[in-house]
Formats: sequence, structure tokens, C-alpha cells
Amino acid sequence: MSRESNVTSVFGHILIIILAGELIFALPFHLARFFRPTFLQAFELTNTQLGDIFAVYGVVAMLSYFPGGLIADRYAPNRLMSYSLLSTAAGGVYLLSGPSHFGLTLLFGFWGATTVLVFWAAMIKATRLSAAPNRQGFAFGLLDGGRGLAASLFASGGILLLSQGAFNPQGDFNNSHDAFKAISSLIIYYTFLTVVAALLTWFFVSAERPEVDDNHSQTSLVAPHHSFWSALRITLNNPLVWLQGGVVVCAYCGYKALDNYSLFVVQAFNWSQVEGAQFITFASYSRPIAALAAGILADRLRTSRMTYILFASLGLAFLGIAWLANFNSAVTLLLAMLLFTFFAVFALRGIYFALVDESQIRMGATGTAVGIISVLGFTPDIFFASISGRMLDAGQNGFAYYFLFIGAIMFIGCLCALLLAKKVSKLGRLSDAQAKNSVTH
Repeated sequence: MSRESNVTSVFGHILIIILAGELIFALPFHLARFFRPTFLQAFELTNTQLGDIFAVYGVVAMLSYFPGGLIADRYAPNRLMSYSLLSTAAGGVYLLSGPSHFGLTLLFGFWGATTVLVFWAAMIKATRLSAAPNRQGFAFGLLDGGRGLAASLFASGGILLLSQGAFNPQGDFNNSHDAFKAISSLIIYYTFLTVVAALLTWFFVSAERPEVDDNHSQTSLVAPHHSFWSALRITLNNPLVWLQGGVVVCAYCGYKALDNYSLFVVQAFNWSQVEGAQFITFASYSRPIAALAAGILADRLRTSRMTYILFASLGLAFLGIAWLANFNSAVTLLLAMLLFTFFAVFALRGIYFALVDESQIRMGATGTAVGIISVLGFTPDIFFASISGRMLDAGQNGFAYYFLFIGAIMFIGCLCALLLAKKVSKLGRLSDAQAKNSVTH
């Protein structure tokens, strides 16, 4: 099934991947993120219990990244994504039964596998397949920005459903039974959308690249004829893969850093909690714009170059914020710099997986490479909150230490991106030299 016969543009192809890429996380995350009070009341959970349940999800997901990459290199990504979506939707059917705390723990562990093991690397590979090498930045920028926009749109539909529930005069549900009836309509809504995404993915996400085949680079670092174990060894020994892991881990730290911005504006500017939440919500709308703009620029400037420019800019911005936080009169400038960091972090998230194609990693090794990169890249889920929490509890200068810490990480990311860009340039020169020799002979 060729891509051209089903979708007439990169945009149309990525649109389906966007829907799948956001809806795969809708049941595990949207319900508890956008409708947390109702979710807690419906299943009679405390915040601590829900946190422990998500910890189980996190552990299973982290263990799934690497084997998921290996699986993605052996099977068509559209099939894997469809199976994963249907499995996740089956979990939604089980959720309708009103499981106990233990049942929810098992369910979220199951979702940790279905959303990552046979989906994450397959989604990245499908995105890479959807666009030619000179359109990778656009494709990945569109993917990340589109997922952010899709999350807001689907949540808006969920709010309309929730508003039909039996509220008391205070705007709350009278008991857990009423709350469960309301959350059930949301579970059905998200489960149905997940099944639709599975069908669209099965029929319209191609397993072929539009313009180039698997051997688009003569210097591909994992040659097609290698055996599975040989290909795995070569990928593990590829320094470009580990440098990309360094880029992702630093960029993800920047993304995690945004979680504490509402607390910062409340404490630093004496804003109310509502005003802090409104600021974060307003800033989050920059995600689609930032990701798509970064993708378009990355295709023109080269993704690795765009990456180290963004890291360097973020490093300087975080150092500036750490310094300006001591001046009460710098509120406007501080807000502008905070908004800039939102934009730049979202831009980084939109393009960092486009580095896989720029590094000329063979298409058949994409999943393996993404698995390795993701295991390293998403480790901040384990350590970042603990480290940053201790800094923020350190007293009056807690946020100054915090922003200095994030700034240092951004400069480490800049170094990783610079080294990557240098190696990619060398790889390009080698490819050109080999091409000239082949023409000469």
C-alpha cells in the first residue's frame, strides 16, 4: 500500500499519526489530567493512591522502550500502532467495570506496555517514513505540535460530556456513584475515539517511504545485510545514537522544568493560584506554533544546527531568569523570558527525533535506535522531580538554584548537539566522497 495512493501530502499522512499518537495516551492520561477531581471521586482514590498507580505505569513504560524499538524494526509500524490502540481501548472497556484500586494498578501497568512497547518506536518510525529526508523537521514538528492541539480539542469535547452530569449547587457530584456515571461517558468517548484511530492507522498509515528506499545513504550505519544481533550491536556502538539520547534527556529536562512555572509566578509575583494556572495555560498554546515553526526551520538550517541554537538560547535564558528573579521590578522582562523558554522547549521537542534521519541511521534500525534514545532520554521521569523538589525547598534562593541547574543542563545539551552536528557533517562529507568515487569508477 503506497503512501501516495492514500494520502496526498505529508500533512495528511501525519494528521492520522497525530490522532493515533495522542489518543493512545487519552485513556491513561487525559481522564486523570483534565478531569482529575471527577476521576478521583468516581474510583474513590486519594492523590497518593493515584500517584502510586501512575508509578506502576511509569516503570512498565520505561522497561518497554528498548524492546519496543526492536519490535518496531521487525513489523510494519501501522500494524503495531493499530494493535496497540485496540489493546489500549480494550483497557477502556475494563475501566467501565469500575475496577478496585488493585485492578486499576494492573490496568495502568497494562497500559504502560500497550502505549509504549508496541507503539512509541513504531510511531516515530511511521513519522520518519511519512516524509522525505528534507522534510523530517516539518514532519516531527507537525507531529508534536499537532498532538498538543489534539489533546486540547479532545478534552474540550470531554468537558461538554461532563457538563451533562448530575451536579449539586456547588458544581460537584453528590457521591461517587454520580461521579462514576459521568466519568463512564468520558471513558466511552475516549475508547470510541481510540478504536477509530486504530482503524485509520491500519488503513492509511503507510509502511513505505515516499521518495527514497532503505538504502538512501551509502554510509548508513547499519547495513541491510547484517543479522539481527549484528545490527543491534552496531546500533548500540553508534555514537550518534548516544549523542541523540543526550540531546533528548536534556531537552526533556527543559520540558519537565515547565511544571514548576506556576509555583514560581505565584511565589515570585504574589499572583493567585488561578492567575498562575491561567499563565501556564496561555503559554501552553505556543506548543503547536513552536513545534511546527522549528520543524520548518530545521529543514532549512539542518536539525542538528537548529538544536544547538535552541539549547544555547535556552541556557542563556535560564541563567538570565535566575539572575532577574532577585529583582522585583523585572516582572515584565521575566515573564517575556519565561514565555520564550516555553516556546524554545516546545520547539526542541518538535524536532529532536528528526535527528534520527539526519544521522543516516538505516530505516530498518529506526526502532532500535529510538528505543535506545528513549530509554536514556526519558529518564528525567525518574530523577528530575526529586532533585528539583529539594532545590525548591532550599529556601529563599531555591528558584535561583533551580534555574541555574536547568541552564547548566541546557548547555550540556548544546554540547551534545554540537558534537552530533560535527559528526553528521563528517558523515555527509564521507557520503559525498563515496558518491564521487562511484561515479568516477
